[in-house]
Amino acid sequence: MTFTLDRFDLDTFVAATLAEDLGAGGDITSAAVIPADACFSGVMDSRDAITVAGLPIAEAFFRALDPEVRIERLVEEGDRVSPGTDLMRLEGKARALLTAERSALNTVQHLSGIATMTRTYVDRILGTGATLLDTRKTIPGLRVLEKYATRMGGATNHRMGLWDAAMIKDNHVAVAGSIDEAVRRAVAAGIERIIVEVDSVDQIEPALAAGATHLLLDNMPPPVLRGAVTLVGGRVPTEASGGVTLETIRAIAETGVTYVSVGRLTQSAPAADIGLDFASV
Repeated sequence: MTFTLDRFDLDTFVAATLAEDLGAGGDITSAAVIPADACFSGVMDSRDAITVAGLPIAEAFFRALDPEVRIERLVEEGDRVSPGTDLMRLEGKARALLTAERSALNTVQHLSGIATMTRTYVDRILGTGATLLDTRKTIPGLRVLEKYATRMGGATNHRMGLWDAAMIKDNHVAVAGSIDEAVRRAVAAGIERIIVEVDSVDQIEPALAAGATHLLLDNMPPPVLRGAVTLVGGRVPTEASGGVTLETIRAIAETGVTYVSVGRLTQSAPAADIGLDFASV
């Protein structure tokens, strides 16, 4: 099955990543040490308990260098696996597999790390009714993949970019002169989704009256959040954001907010410990 993501070109990503690693000289180690006709079989496995993300992309790296490689994926994207779980078996040309190995592993380790951290946050707020959102705090060039990984971990994607919703923050308000004027300008521009960041309860009514469709309640402690949610009264979705940690997210989610957004899902997730061991065949 072909792996596709909206606004992401897998072939271009694979080619650019391999080109970065190969440079002008190619894989000089494998060319010098490994016979051209040698074949390898290998197993990619997880050394940690993880939520899996990125295996189809890893497969694309190997197929780019050895179109005849035989690959068997042993788990599905989004699966939660225990330490020692085999993720993928492959057999093909030794030079090609070694050349693609690092790019494939880097991708799966990074994306599985994000999915794994995301899953811990999702688990922490189970039963509260709140939905976990990611943010735009992503590595340039990797946003689509990183947001894919948060979905594999159970989160919902927030804005994919600057183009799919207005997000009125304090700097926009400072230029417009007031929060209601900023919102009115967005409404006049014909924007349907207008998210407004509010950092005090007294900004809620002006934002709503002007046409906000979503309120981001920024850096509010749980008692204040609870009062803000009551004041909004379900007129628009509410989102808690700012300084959310695994230790605080449950109390935040229990205030009745619709969403909790967490930047660290893509900013700070450690790479999963995943390895790939080869043997001659």
